[in-house]
Amino acid sequence: MVTGPIHHPVAMSPIEEPAVLRAARRHRIRLLREIHSFEQALASPAGDPEWRPRVTLRLSGLRGEFAEHMRLTEGRDGLYTELLDQAPRLARTVHVLLREHAAVAAVLSALQRRAELPEATTEELRSWASDLLRELSRHRQRGADLIYRAYGTDIGRPA
Repeated sequence: MVTGPIHHPVAMSPIEEPAVLRAARRHRIRLLREIHSFEQALASPAGDPEWRPRVTLRLSGLRGEFAEHMRLTEGRDGLYTELLDQAPRLARTVHVLLREHAAVAAVLSALQRRAELPEATTEELRSWASDLLRELSRHRQRGADLIYRAYGTDIGRPA
């Protein structure tokens, strides 16, 4: 049963897109590159003596890019503030994404610490990293769905 008016987002032209949405679109590409770079490091041969340092380095890059994602979305002038001004009906979804930010950031930090422990096996690190990558993928999809519901645009496509 529908209890209120149905709102259908109207697609915007690139000129109409808020600057914060354009910045989020550009950042989304950088974050995906860091995710792929981390995945490639994980998939490289574990027998290579540079495997762990490479994984640790790529993980550090991913942590930095995720911190930037949080800054661009959560900040006072961030995407979520703009989005809630335009579509307050999406507040619950925004709060879910905010909680996910804290959880993902904590997992990234924990994985970084574990990767630096010599007793952590390759299999353990890959397993933990796989869990993280699945959560990042789900988070990115929920974020894209939120943007579509608010702005009627696919953030994953160039404007």
